[in-house]
Amino acid sequence: MPDTAFSHVNTWVFDLDNTLYPPSARLFDQIEVRMVRWVMDALKVDKDRANYLRKHYWHTYGTTLAGLMREHDLDPGPYLHDVHDISMDVLTPDPVLAARIKALPGRRIIYTNGTAPYAERVVKARGLDGLFDAVYGVEHASFLPKPERAAFEQVFTTDNLDTTKAVMFEDDPRNLAAPHAMGMGTVHVAPTPEAGEHIHFHTDDLSHFLGRITG
Repeated sequence: MPDTAFSHVNTWVFDLDNTLYPPSARLFDQIEVRMVRWVMDALKVDKDRANYLRKHYWHTYGTTLAGLMREHDLDPGPYLHDVHDISMDVLTPDPVLAARIKALPGRRIIYTNGTAPYAERVVKARGLDGLFDAVYGVEHASFLPKPERAAFEQVFTTDNLDTTKAVMFEDDPRNLAAPHAMGMGTVHVAPTPEAGEHIHFHTDDLSHFLGRITG
C-alpha cells in the first residue's frame, strides 16, 4: 500500500456488519432468523419459502427489506425494529481497533443498511462509541439500500461529504461500486478478496490495515 494512498482523505466511511466486527462473530445469523420469521408472518408462507424470499430479495434488491417494500408494500418501521432486536453478547470490545480508528485524521462516519440505533448498539458493544462523527442507517436514505447509488447520494449529501476526499470500507463488494463511481477510495474488508475495478484495496483484518495507514 503506497504511503500516499490515503493522504488526501478527510472522511472515512465504514460499513457496520462484518466490517467493524469480524464475520466470525456471526451476529447477522440472529438477524436472519428474525427476518425469516417476519417474512413467514407477514406473507403467510412456510419457513422454506420465507428463507428463499429473504435471500432472493437480498440478491435482487440489495436488502430483504427493499424487496418486501417494493413487492409487498411493507411498512419498514416495525420490520426494522423487530429484526434488529438481537443480543450483542457475541461482540467484545476491541481497544486496538478503537485506537486506530481514533488516530484517523478527519471525520469518521458509519453508513449501514441496518438502522442507526442498531449501529449504535454494535458500536457500544465493540468499545467504539465516541469515535464517530455521524452514524447513518437505511432510514437516512429513505429506506433505499446500498448498493443503489441514490442511497449513497442521499447519505453523502446529508453529510456534506466530498467523495473525492473520502474512502469506504465495506464487506460486500457490490456496495463499493457506487462509491468508486463517485470518486471515493474503496477497501473491501472480507476473508477472501474479490477482483473488480471498483475495489482498490482488500484486507481480511481491518485493524491491521488501519494501523498501516496511521503508523
